[in-house]
Amino acid sequence: MKFGARNLIKAKVKSVKKGDIMSLVKFDVISPAEMASVLSTESADHLDLKPGDEVELVVKAIHVLPVKN
Repeated sequence: MKFGARNLIKAKVKSVKKGDIMSLVKFDVISPAEMASVLSTESADHLDLKPGDEVELVVKAIHVLPVKN
């Protein structure tokens, strides 16, 4: 299956709660993942980001796409 998302995180299904129209599926992440972010240089300068800095990543997305191999 082809999909457009670039950041891929391996996970295991933790629970499935089905409703009439929508279902809530929760996942446990099972492997580390590398993620990338594009931000303005002004923001990067403000954060003073350097290799080795520890940060928290906030994922802002409208979709998490589960893909079953």
